[in-house]
Amino acid sequence: MADRIERVEVLVASPTRNYVTLRVTTADGIVGLGDATVNGRELSVASYLRDHVAPLLIGVDPNRIEDTWQYLYRGVYWRRGPVTMAAIGAVDMALWDILGKRTNQPVYQLLGGRVRDGIPYYSHAFGWDIPALLDSVREHQERGETFIRVQSGVPGLDKVYGVSKDPNYEPAGRGARPSEEHFDPGAYMRHLPKVLTAVRELVGPDVKLLHDAHHRLTPIQGARLAKSVEEFDLFWLEDVTPAEDQDAFRLVRNASTTPLAVGEVFNTIWDCQRLIEERLIDYVRTAVVHAGGISHSRKIFALAEVHGVKAGPHGPSDVSPIALAASIHMAAATHNWGVQEYMGYPALVHEAFPHAWSASDGMLQPGDAPGLGVDIDEDILSTSPYVPAYLPTARTLDGAVLDW
Repeated sequence: MADRIERVEVLVASPTRNYVTLRVTTADGIVGLGDATVNGRELSVASYLRDHVAPLLIGVDPNRIEDTWQYLYRGVYWRRGPVTMAAIGAVDMALWDILGKRTNQPVYQLLGGRVRDGIPYYSHAFGWDIPALLDSVREHQERGETFIRVQSGVPGLDKVYGVSKDPNYEPAGRGARPSEEHFDPGAYMRHLPKVLTAVRELVGPDVKLLHDAHHRLTPIQGARLAKSVEEFDLFWLEDVTPAEDQDAFRLVRNASTTPLAVGEVFNTIWDCQRLIEERLIDYVRTAVVHAGGISHSRKIFALAEVHGVKAGPHGPSDVSPIALAASIHMAAATHNWGVQEYMGYPALVHEAFPHAWSASDGMLQPGDAPGLGVDIDEDILSTSPYVPAYLPTARTLDGAVLDW
């Protein structure tokens, strides 16, 4: 039967960093690719796919995308969480990829066609001090970017989220244990307005500035910070307090009109349903790979559209170019898209995952290749074995563990 899944393979490789790739092949030779990378837990999701999901897919009709999603989600009593949802997301991406190739259409066309000519993206400007940050912002402007996330070092702290003393920022460190950093919320909250003053004076009113607090603040600290940065007209303030506490965002919302973004650690529509329906956020950050793939992400963004919330998906370098392709295709066909995060990749990653999508002048384009338009270079992947690597952990100044 030509329209049945015949082979399911899980590839774990580290072309500069670890990626988990799912390859699904039909009986008539059509190959679909999906990304299942969960930073720091790559082997867990690889095992989930290889040992538990792959056997269930053999003989399945790949055209039954929604039914397969429901089967993998509802058919398993133990469900949700990043490992499970990334595994389901990888299968979902691969099946959309197959459908696009079978019909000779890009995935965005299968989702209803374009609603925009290009997808604006934001990238990361950072500097250990304000002059270095301003230099970085200028570089992003020279590349034609008009959405820029800005992160700065904080006086008195030797490590700060989003910032590196090296030209290239890579939070995941290779080794048996995560690195640790200490955080002082008072020093950070006093310093950030100085940072934003300097950046806004440099770029003027038209550049859209973003900033990420990365879950470090209590609700009342988050409310104070959101109020203190109102004058800088941020496009969004991200992850101002840990996302599990939904009511905390009501406190922040009531204190300030600064737009709020959250959700990159969410995995299902139920994680963000209340925040969306009660309009406590302005942008939902769920990543296609960690939120169950294209099929489930569409439902999240459809719910958001009804409530005036826009999509601003997570797009770090620890999701592969396959997942980024899926996000770009969704952006092309989703009306309530705000902006796509795009950190970029080292040259070797682009070579390992050759792709039809492109980034130029602050815009992403999905390309018109059938499916997701991404391939893999097995020679590169086979010579780039997995290496243990973990995101850092954070502690308060007195040594208590803090949200990283």
